[in-house]
Amino acid sequence: MNTHNISPPPPNRIGGTVFRWGERTFIMGILNVTPDSFSGDGLANDIDAAVEQARRMVDEGADIIDIGGESTRPGAPEVSAEAEISRVVPVIERLAAELIVPISIDTYKAEVAEAAVQAGASLLNDVWGLKRDPRLAVIAARHRLPIVISSSQRDAPVEDIVPAVIDSLKWAIEQAGAAGVAPENIIVDPGFGFGKTPGQNLEILRRLSELRVLGKPVLLGVSRKSTIGRVLGDASVEDRLSGSLAGAVIGIMGGADIIRAHDVKETVRAARMTDAVTRGWQDE
Repeated sequence: MNTHNISPPPPNRIGGTVFRWGERTFIMGILNVTPDSFSGDGLANDIDAAVEQARRMVDEGADIIDIGGESTRPGAPEVSAEAEISRVVPVIERLAAELIVPISIDTYKAEVAEAAVQAGASLLNDVWGLKRDPRLAVIAARHRLPIVISSSQRDAPVEDIVPAVIDSLKWAIEQAGAAGVAPENIIVDPGFGFGKTPGQNLEILRRLSELRVLGKPVLLGVSRKSTIGRVLGDASVEDRLSGSLAGAVIGIMGGADIIRAHDVKETVRAARMTDAVTRGWQDE
């Protein structure tokens, strides 16, 4: 099947913005309000600093701000829903009143998702793809919100990674649909770095276009991941920008609609250049 000839998914609204997939690549800025972010950018207990960082990312071109209150790095301790809510809700309330771009909540807990929506979030981002808490789909359906469902293999590693990712996403799409989530409100993420070997992560990048068979917008998050550090000779988190941008460009050329990034300014510029090549450029 020639996935490059598949039409883009239909547009949908996230917050007050209509996202027309296929016209350009959208950038999701990462805002970690945790004390233990793998990328060293956690801003726990500093609401003003978190708000300022979000403003800066919007100024740099971010289309969505994704807020997380629990580290998703391998081996990170889980936090209670109450603790996670105490971290994310004050920031979401501030940003919802100040920003024009939609706010996403990065969580797999239904209680956190509900509190975040009440505070002003308009997109749910579930890194477990409804495996840990299927109630997130119920919340998305009740509030008529989009939801990102990711493919994680942390609970069950596999060998043939791309078919496994597609199968797990198909399952999650069915679960979301059964809960009442509108088809156009489902976004998929292959889960780069979640229960996959470095070789499998690179294979996902190489074969990302195969996810087009799902008929959904594709979100890709490679920014500062450990696989990039391995490829660059055990580069530190602070020294992974070039690899992150290369991964973003490869992902866009493979059909990614949204790139999730820490370094927004640089990623926006890389995406615009890649879009000019892959989507066409009109001389003025």
